[in-house]
Amino acid sequence: MKIQNAFRFGLIGTLGVGLGLLILMSIVTLSTILTYIGAALFIALGIEPLISFLERRKFPRWAALVTVLVIIIGAFTALIWAIVPIAVGQASQLVQGVVTWVQKGDAQKWFEQLQRQFPTIVNQDNINNVTHWLQSNVGNITNGILQTGIGIASGIFGVIIVIILTVYFTASLPSIKRASYLLVPASKRARFADLADQITDSVGKYVMGQVSLALVNGALSAIFLTIIGAKFPILLAFIAFFFSLIPLVGTITGSVIIVAICLLSGWQTALAAAIYYLIYMQVEAYVLSPRIMNRAVQVPGAVVVIAALAGGSLLGILGALIAIPFAASILLIIKQVVIPRQNEL
Repeated sequence: MKIQNAFRFGLIGTLGVGLGLLILMSIVTLSTILTYIGAALFIALGIEPLISFLERRKFPRWAALVTVLVIIIGAFTALIWAIVPIAVGQASQLVQGVVTWVQKGDAQKWFEQLQRQFPTIVNQDNINNVTHWLQSNVGNITNGILQTGIGIASGIFGVIIVIILTVYFTASLPSIKRASYLLVPASKRARFADLADQITDSVGKYVMGQVSLALVNGALSAIFLTIIGAKFPILLAFIAFFFSLIPLVGTITGSVIIVAICLLSGWQTALAAAIYYLIYMQVEAYVLSPRIMNRAVQVPGAVVVIAALAGGSLLGILGALIAIPFAASILLIIKQVVIPRQNEL
């Protein structure tokens, strides 16, 4: 009997471990799909405040959904139609400017100046070593370029999938909520529904706030860079908008890239851009962000930094985007569930 019980225990334990490993392997295999689902759900929650706003204005749910989608798709199409041709043209000018810079001999002069200032680093031996490394790794470099092209194609496919999932999630978000609430015991369902609504509202307002900050940065960048005569102002404004969507480090990263590109217009232009972005980051941190985000998420600064770093390490840009509202959700649960329960003990 003891041997039989031991065999049964070992068999059940082995099956349990195997099932656990199977689940983990399935999650890893489906990580890309899960990322698409998470991104689509995140965007759907961001669109929900606009739909709720129209519903409060006596719009039917379907009419509010169609109106919001038409406005968003129309604005995105208009933005692409207005920016992409200019950005592509300015990017071509940027490449042509670099080629001209090399052909005129300015690159050689710059290289000779580097040799005079850093003779131990920029010398013929190091140049020969770099040239030899490039020649010996040309296959790997070509393969890397090919993989980059495949990655871009996969990214475009992923964007299409996310858009389709976003439409479905946005249309069925109320029914998804109701189905989720039914999984909770009836005695706790009302409290769970209240917390879930607060969390989803917080996420939606956070998404809208982050997009609003990015639009402000992009518009102001386009105006200022045009005024100071920087080259490629529309392209740089698009860079400012895109990076501002990334919380915490996006604005400063985009600003560094923009200032570096402004060097093509002269050091005076780059200095003016650097001073502008230093001032703008202070205004965004202490004026714009508190006013726009005060109704979205209320998270201490240290938690914001930790959450953004952890989310970025785990899921990249998507992780950095959802980390702050996720942290706000955890804090909300702690304040409204954990702490009151502890006070009752």
